[in-house]
Amino acid sequence: MTAVESSTEHEVTDLLQHLIRNACVNDGTPDSGFESRSADVLEQYLGSSGLDTQRFRAREGRDSIVARIEGTDPTAPSLLLMGHTDVVPVNADNWTRDPFGGEVVDVGGHKVVWGRGAVDMLNLTASMAVAVKNLARSGFRPKGTLIYLGVADEENMATYGAEHLLNNERSAIMADAVITESGGVQIPTADGPKLPVTIGEKGSYWCQVIVRGTPGHASQPFRTDNALVTAAEIVRRVADYRPPTMIHETWRDFVTGIFPKEISDPLTDAEALWDFCGALPVGIARQAHACTHTTFAPTIIRGGTKTNVIPDEVSIEIDIRTLPGQNTAEVRKMLEHAIGDLMPMVEILSSDDGESTSSPRDTQLWESLSRVTGRLVGGSSLVPFLMVGATDARFFRRQGSTAYGFGLFSQRMSLEDYSTMFHGNDERVDVESLALSTELWEAVARDYLADSISR
Repeated sequence: MTAVESSTEHEVTDLLQHLIRNACVNDGTPDSGFESRSADVLEQYLGSSGLDTQRFRAREGRDSIVARIEGTDPTAPSLLLMGHTDVVPVNADNWTRDPFGGEVVDVGGHKVVWGRGAVDMLNLTASMAVAVKNLARSGFRPKGTLIYLGVADEENMATYGAEHLLNNERSAIMADAVITESGGVQIPTADGPKLPVTIGEKGSYWCQVIVRGTPGHASQPFRTDNALVTAAEIVRRVADYRPPTMIHETWRDFVTGIFPKEISDPLTDAEALWDFCGALPVGIARQAHACTHTTFAPTIIRGGTKTNVIPDEVSIEIDIRTLPGQNTAEVRKMLEHAIGDLMPMVEILSSDDGESTSSPRDTQLWESLSRVTGRLVGGSSLVPFLMVGATDARFFRRQGSTAYGFGLFSQRMSLEDYSTMFHGNDERVDVESLALSTELWEAVARDYLADSISR
């Protein structure tokens, strides 16, 4: 390792530790997050290299930060590196170490940074910032503009983050090409490592199912119309609901690109996939199922007023994720089918309704990522992937940008570990992965922006 590589590795590790320790926990309420803490850190870090930074506040404490290296040619394509600064809540009792300690731990002779956000996605937020600062310090003068965005509120609805910025500060962040989370886990195959690039993501239909009943005294429960009992049955039905399997193009291309025929065949067979998932490791099974099905997850239930009162109204919140090509009417019909003969007792209220988004692969950004990763990971090639959750990329795709999810991890990060650590316990990332991602961002910026006119 050279002195420069060692310095970069130390710098990105230190910045990630700071971001983890800021504990910008977004619980979905307007006054959570406090991303201003990490905006402070990033503003100080980036500003020390002479970069001009801008802060945007959608609400008190909900700050996002932007840094730009202006291009010399206003007609050249621009590139946005976007990382979010908020993280999801955590139950510390289920962690081996302090989730907000940001500890560097030696695991088998290799350094690992431990903490909430280490995978989702403070590792990339930090490495993007270090790469942009390195480029600024080097005197980098791209043809197209390079933009860094440390954005708030990604872990909820982006009301105080990307959506707010595109609606109110569009000129500060809009770019032709966007890279955010997630991808870049090295999947070993007989043909060399395959690197997933998230080219699209599922849509969402978050809703409340309001269950009505009749109040009464809880000391006489016989033959009562108890909304909580009805709600429990609805939760069971929705959880057990089995939607049809859909094998779409992105999934087929991903599976056939990384697995041998004996695995790819059942994973692309709509009749066999469900049962085959039962034999896979849990992280991969969840991905395979979610990539090929509309998913229904009851997540919150609220109801009742007092222990001795039969509840007359209960609310069930359901997280529904939709596949490419599905619309609201189709999804609503599936939910009604799951609830069945209890539908007359409920009202369905939608709280978020956004269709699936995707970007094409025949783009300059794909070509640039392919060239750069071919140099950084010998013998590797890119494969397309569908994100089953939501990222801020969806807002930019709807505005016409090419938006991918990517990063670059060492061979120490398996796809199974990566999948289970997202919003899970004991999030951690090895320092080698941090250095690789930093090198990736610098190389892509130079490749995509400096040579964009000649291609």
